[in-house]
Amino acid sequence: MAPGIEIRAAHFPGRAPIEAYGNGGFRFADMSHRGSILCLPSGIYGWDATAEQPFHGERLLKVFEEADGIRFLLFGTGRDIRRLPPALADRLRQAGISCDPMSTGAAVRTFNIMLSEGRPVAAALIAVD
Repeated sequence: MAPGIEIRAAHFPGRAPIEAYGNGGFRFADMSHRGSILCLPSGIYGWDATAEQPFHGERLLKVFEEADGIRFLLFGTGRDIRRLPPALADRLRQAGISCDPMSTGAAVRTFNIMLSEGRPVAAALIAVD
């Protein structure tokens, strides 16, 4: 690595609708990101979860750190809908967050609508090809 170059975790510091998804990533705010993302009140973050392990990744802890600003978490689990692990569902419920697992496409569309309505929504979106 060249001197002075710092590699940081992917983060867009703002709220933005998802413009497109597929080919293993997402487009938002005239940028693109390869891989899964978390859309939270503090911004959009790269996330290491995959369709094989949709509930994986320490970044998911950020949902709980920002729970005061989130009432709805849309969980896009890839092409197929996967049920939340009971422990995760209980923890979200205790934090006052309603969570709906759905396909990534449905989660993107619902997130964009709820975001445009100014609702306290977040999204955990697994990248699809």
